[in-house]
Amino acid sequence: MEDKKLNSVVTQIMQVSPMMKIVRVKPDSWELPQFTAGQFISLGLPASASRIADSAPEEKEYKPGKIIRRMYSIASSSVLKEYIEFYITIVHSGALTPRIFNLQIGDRIEMGKKTAGMFTLDEVPKGNNIVLVATGTGVAPYISMIRSNALQKGIGKLAVIHGAANSWDLGYSSELTLIESMSEKFTYLPTILMPEKEPAGWHGDTRFIQDIWKDGAMEKMWGFKPTPDNTHIFLCGNPGMTSAMLEILNEDGFVEHSRKIPGQVHIESW
Repeated sequence: MEDKKLNSVVTQIMQVSPMMKIVRVKPDSWELPQFTAGQFISLGLPASASRIADSAPEEKEYKPGKIIRRMYSIASSSVLKEYIEFYITIVHSGALTPRIFNLQIGDRIEMGKKTAGMFTLDEVPKGNNIVLVATGTGVAPYISMIRSNALQKGIGKLAVIHGAANSWDLGYSSELTLIESMSEKFTYLPTILMPEKEPAGWHGDTRFIQDIWKDGAMEKMWGFKPTPDNTHIFLCGNPGMTSAMLEILNEDGFVEHSRKIPGQVHIESW
């Protein structure tokens, strides 16, 4: 019964850092659903699946046949139909990630057949600028947006501000740096908080994202100030970052977007 539920296969695993992996999952004999860049989908493994050796004791006991499921943002392009890519950080005491981190290429996993989420570019008016702000694996939905041709969809400027503890935690940094070198519309601003741990040094930003924003970084890079009239801002990652950024943005007249109240700040909460 469990094998029938495990409807997909792990086809690629990339170790980004000791705490983070990029995992590609391919459906076995079924078609991937249509989705919009920025959405998420579920992954699942049985409770009987083994955990990595250094995982912490589980906070909850599961029956062996129970499928443990969690939702993860999609990092791959919405145009691609071969596989779905995930950027995952391990929670050592968690239920699912210690099991996912123990998987090898060729192992089976359950993947949902429906996607969900409103964290997309659909509500951004044509010609507006977009700032995609993330910490850690919160950059995943932005990678999907960019890979799904966000730069070609009638927007103005596009920027990614990505914060992490160290440079090796800045997943997709090589891809984003390459895109920045190829497009005048795109800006990539990485920042880390522990430069003293960098074996080869670090010459980039070391501030919290909210401090970078308050310093007018976007205005300096773009040559004009982001305002509610010309820019939409997306926030994904650490709740401390998203709440601090929302407070600052509210002071500048930005409004959090919801189904009832259209706004310019879109938040994906963890």
